[in-house]
Amino acid sequence: MRHLMSPLDFTTEELEQLFTLATDIEHNMPKYANACKGKILATCFYEPSTRTRLSFESAMLNLGGSVIGFSDANSSSASKGESVSDTIRVISCFANICAMRHPKEGAPMVAASKSSIPVINAGDGGHQHPTQTLTDLMTIRSLKGDIKDFTIGLCGDLKFGRTVHSLINALMRYPNINFVFISPPELKVPSYIKEQLKERKIPYKQVISLDEVMPELDFLYMTRVQRERFFNEEDYVRLKDFYILDKNKMENAKKDMLVLHPLPRVNEISVEVDEDPRAAYFKQVQYGVYVRMALILTLLEIEV
Repeated sequence: MRHLMSPLDFTTEELEQLFTLATDIEHNMPKYANACKGKILATCFYEPSTRTRLSFESAMLNLGGSVIGFSDANSSSASKGESVSDTIRVISCFANICAMRHPKEGAPMVAASKSSIPVINAGDGGHQHPTQTLTDLMTIRSLKGDIKDFTIGLCGDLKFGRTVHSLINALMRYPNINFVFISPPELKVPSYIKEQLKERKIPYKQVISLDEVMPELDFLYMTRVQRERFFNEEDYVRLKDFYILDKNKMENAKKDMLVLHPLPRVNEISVEVDEDPRAAYFKQVQYGVYVRMALILTLLEIEV
């Protein structure tokens, strides 16, 4: 039995197999319509979510399976003090696979250690968000043709953004990727990530100005400043609109640069950018369904 706690739990070769399966699903959905008939996915979300929870549920329903679960800790026995360990033991009696989101780092790992079914980390605090990373990699691969030889700018909340941390860790394993970290000083990427890049001799630079680096980017990965990660409301208000991607900024970008965003967005991408053919963030959402379908099949060891 296998779990997914981090994007690094799969080798690049295994990820390639996963993306190949996801691509086949994209083009042959009817072929997989009954692949998980009789199987149940439990979505245990202790923290709010739209895309991740619904895309997991959509993925399982597309595969012919069923879904149970909760979307808020207050609607589960966690509100009565039940531990994650006990919850997953109970869920294991009801379901074949579980996707768990939790505000505490490491909670899905604790669940996996006690579970008798595969557990997928659907986001734990500011730590990891592996299925978003798989979605990001799948999007890059599908739209660019491969995962290598490009410069990616990561912009916004690089301190607390679990999607950013997961994506950087995953991209470190691919050839000739250059990183540009774009953030205010208060939201810089953590030191441990920069140390890993230095150890591997992977080029990166840190800037404050998005305009300064826009012309050199092949991908721009925008993120929102996350209110829920701040202890101080004043800091959040001061930083929330630090970067706003609009039509004017897009004029300085390459003609084939692609804009990604894990969503939800607040103000960091103007709605006028949605009409730009380089805006790929809603395609990204669709790829998330295919890659989660492939992941469910892989962890349940179902071949079609």
